[in-house]
Amino acid sequence: MNENDFRSNILPFSGKMLRRAVQLLKNEDDAQDVLQDVFLKLWQQKEVLWQIENIEAYLSQMVKNRCIDIIRSNRIISLDFAKDKELTGRSANDLNNETELRESADQIKKLIGKLPELQQKVMYLRDIEQLEYEEISKNTGLTVNAVRVNLSRARKKVRDEFLKLNSDENKKNNTITATLF
Repeated sequence: MNENDFRSNILPFSGKMLRRAVQLLKNEDDAQDVLQDVFLKLWQQKEVLWQIENIEAYLSQMVKNRCIDIIRSNRIISLDFAKDKELTGRSANDLNNETELRESADQIKKLIGKLPELQQKVMYLRDIEQLEYEEISKNTGLTVNAVRVNLSRARKKVRDEFLKLNSDENKKNNTITATLF
């Protein structure tokens, strides 16, 4: 596919795809970034685009997948997030909550570090990198079922050990655990 074909066959869908991205992301700037990423990726695949039967459906799926990636990346909570925030202008209650979250995050990091290497890797790939089970399976050489089992065991062990360490505290830790897992 040459530049003229690309302009005439693909770019006319840009308005519709932008509306789709805005609908999914609720942010026009992010939606425009998605559209730019998708069209760039399509341009890089221009040699094989002629093989695609329904280019509009293909484009729509690419936009949807990229939006989902952005939504997922925005949901990831860094365990170091409290360290990056400024502490000025906050109430004592906010500071206490942040301190508790920071301490809990440090405990969880240590507990994850004590897991067997395979469980650490599976947990990292799924919970931090947001990979699908099939991708983790290819990456680790495990079956999809083995990935699920290792992930479940890793999460359970971290959750149980965290609760054991903090059993003398109130229900707040249960809320933190539920939020983090």
